[in-house]
Amino acid sequence: MMQGSMHANPLPPPLSDSNRRIMEDPNAPSQRVYQVWKGNNRFCLGGRLIFGPDVRSIFLTLFLIVTPVIMFCAFVTRSLINEFQHPFGNLIVTICAVFTVYVITLLFLTSGRDPGIIPRNPHPPDPEDEDNGSGISADGRQSSASSLPPTKDVMVNDKVVKVKYCQTCMLYRPPRCSHCSICNNCVERFDHHCPWVGQCIGKRNYRFFFMFVSSTTMLCLYVFAFCWVNLGKIMDAYHCNLWRAFLKSPVSGILILYTFIVVWFVGGLTAFHAYLIFTNQTTYENFRYRCDGKKNPYNRGCSGNILEIFFSKIPSSNNNFRSKVKGDSSSSLTTSMPLGHAMSPEMPKRSFDIKTGKRQAVSAEDFEDILSQIESVGGLERCGQPRHANWDHRANW
Repeated sequence: MMQGSMHANPLPPPLSDSNRRIMEDPNAPSQRVYQVWKGNNRFCLGGRLIFGPDVRSIFLTLFLIVTPVIMFCAFVTRSLINEFQHPFGNLIVTICAVFTVYVITLLFLTSGRDPGIIPRNPHPPDPEDEDNGSGISADGRQSSASSLPPTKDVMVNDKVVKVKYCQTCMLYRPPRCSHCSICNNCVERFDHHCPWVGQCIGKRNYRFFFMFVSSTTMLCLYVFAFCWVNLGKIMDAYHCNLWRAFLKSPVSGILILYTFIVVWFVGGLTAFHAYLIFTNQTTYENFRYRCDGKKNPYNRGCSGNILEIFFSKIPSSNNNFRSKVKGDSSSSLTTSMPLGHAMSPEMPKRSFDIKTGKRQAVSAEDFEDILSQIESVGGLERCGQPRHANWDHRANW
C-alpha cells in the first residue's frame, strides 16, 4: 500500500528558471527590447532614438557647426545688413539660420535612427544536411556553429557573391552586410562607422548622411563667400587693403580660415561619396574589394544608382526596440528545457523569427501545453522510467 501511494503522488520534475518564472509569477514585470539589447548602442526617449556608443561626439559636431554660424550672424551679417538694402540683408541672416537648422536635423536623422541592424539569432542556424527546422540536429543534439561553413555563395544579379557567417550574431550576413566592431551589430549595406555622427552608416541612414555632409559643405561655402563679401565692402568703404580689412573685421578672417579648412574635409567627403553613389559602392566595399578586379554586381548604371539611393523607399526597421519581452532575454523556453530524451517530440517549441531574431510571447495554449507536458513527464516516472538529470547547459544562450 505504501509503495502504491508513492506511485500515486510522485514528486514533480524540476523546472527550468524560465518556466518557474512563467508559472509562479505570470504577472512579472516585462522589459523592453532596448533595455536588454546586446549591442553597444545608447538609447534615448524610451528606445525611440538609437545612437552609437560614441554618441558624445555629436556634441562636438554640433559645436563645430553652430559656433561659426553664431559668430557669422552676430558679427558679420550686421555690417552686411547695413551695406545691402533692408530686405536682402535680412535674407542673408534668414537663409543662414534656416540652413543651419536643416543641417542639424539631418545630423540627428543620421545618428538617431536604426541604420539597418540585423537582429541576432537566439541560436546558430542548423547545417543544411542536418536541418530539421527546429534548431535540433537529426540525432537529437543541438547543432553548434563550428559545424557551419564560414561562407556561402549566393546569386546577386546572376553573379556569385560570398556571404560570411557572423559568430557574434549567429547568422549568415545578407549581401553587403558587415559587422560593426564599435556598435557590435550586423548592419545592412554597411558603409562605415562615422565617429562625427556617432553611428553606423548603413541602408536606412546613408541617404541622410550624404545629405548632411553635402549640406554642411554648402553651409561652409555660404559663410566663406559672404565673409569675403564683407571684407570687400570694408575695403571699398575705408579705401584700405585686405590686411586692414582683416583688422577691422577679425571675425571674417577667422571664419574664412576656418571654413577653408573644413570645406576641404567635408567637400572631399562629399565628392568621394558622390562617386560611390554613381558606382553603387560602399566605403567598405571600395577599400576592401577595389584591388580584386571583380565587376560590381550591384551597379545599375549612374541613373539607376541615383534612383536607388535617393528615390527608393527606405525599408522599415527590423527591430522594434520598444516591444516588450518577458523575463530574462538571455534565456528562452526551448533552450532552457532539457534536450534529448527529457523533451518529448510533442513538446511545443519556442517560436523564433530567424530573420529578426525576436522571441515570440508565450500564449495561453503554450502555457497549458507546458503544464500537460510536466504531467506527462510525471506519468513516465510513475511507470518506473528513470528521469534524466543531466541538462545540456550549452543550450542556455
